[in-house]
Amino acid sequence: MFSVPEQLSNATKANLDAQLALFSNLSGKTIENLEKLMELNLNAIKGSFESSAATTKQLLAAKDPQEFFTLSSAHAQPRAENLLDYSRHLTSIASAAQAELTHAAEVQITENNRKFQALFDEVSKNAPAGSEQFVSFFKTAFANMNSGYEQLSKTTKQAVEAIEANMNNTVAQISQATEKVSPRTAKK
Repeated sequence: MFSVPEQLSNATKANLDAQLALFSNLSGKTIENLEKLMELNLNAIKGSFESSAATTKQLLAAKDPQEFFTLSSAHAQPRAENLLDYSRHLTSIASAAQAELTHAAEVQITENNRKFQALFDEVSKNAPAGSEQFVSFFKTAFANMNSGYEQLSKTTKQAVEAIEANMNNTVAQISQATEKVSPRTAKK
């Protein structure tokens, strides 16, 4: 049987180790997702420069204003499609990052709660007579804290789902608009 100070010391050390592991895990996932984002942006910039250079050459070679405007219109569709592809990929990266980070945090919080509950149960078994109100107060506080966390987690998930739905809706609307413009451009 351990003494209460020794139990608390061991629990504090275990909690610190768990926090460091969580920080390391979250940092690694954040860096991975930043690398994906940088790669996406570099590819988009490179593609944009290449496309702009080719478009500029074609526009400068136009023989009359009609040809210039026809070429300008023809290049609008691929640019809109590139923007849509970029938006979809960005949304995918952000969604995956959010899911990974949320999962890692939830796992850690669940584990910390389990450990705290086990420690609290062990300490409360050895509590001196007359401390029932004190133990009951901490059990209630812990239950309220967990309830608050669960509500915050639900609200955050709902907000993220709403943002993703709005982003997907926006991308779909832009896609539909560019498809409507595309046939008009092709007819000219």
